[in-house]
Amino acid sequence: MTTQNTNTTNKVDDSQPLLHQHGHEIQQYGTLLNLPIALSPSARRESGALVNQILADSIILYHLYKKHHWLVRGHTFYQLHLLLDKHASEQIELIDALGERVLTLGGVAIADPRHVAEVTKIQRPPNGVEEVPVMLSRLLEAHELIIGELRVAIDKTAANQDSGTNDLLVSQALRINETQVWFLAEHLVDTPLVRS
Repeated sequence: MTTQNTNTTNKVDDSQPLLHQHGHEIQQYGTLLNLPIALSPSARRESGALVNQILADSIILYHLYKKHHWLVRGHTFYQLHLLLDKHASEQIELIDALGERVLTLGGVAIADPRHVAEVTKIQRPPNGVEEVPVMLSRLLEAHELIIGELRVAIDKTAANQDSGTNDLLVSQALRINETQVWFLAEHLVDTPLVRS
């Protein structure tokens, strides 16, 4: 009889979440797993570092888009509110692809917001609301920085024959960022609204 009660109690206890667990890192940032993807560790390490920098800056860009999406004002509010949210959604998909590529290379993707803030090259904006042209200019400057990083990474991954990373950077990251620059820059053209 006691055995049955113990077994029943254990089954109930087994279904309880194991809270407040602590442990050690199982892979440190900056290290590589030895994955059999026919790419040298040095090429994988370099690609991972390049992608992590782009990832950190893209995470900051995403948050700038969300900030400006919420805080944009003026007669173009509706159009920009929707556009900035669309761009943020595209950036979050790209962020996921970049992070997963770092893991595919055997690395650790940068993810913690505090770590991202330490690594990013994008300047911190003020905490308050800026005028719309300043918001758009800030986004364009962040894009330009990321596009510059992308061009360097594209050349290096091509030289290292890392076609998987190169393809992601060219066909997704570069094209998305360039297209978003085009859409933003058109909002800074000073043309009359009703007469020419």
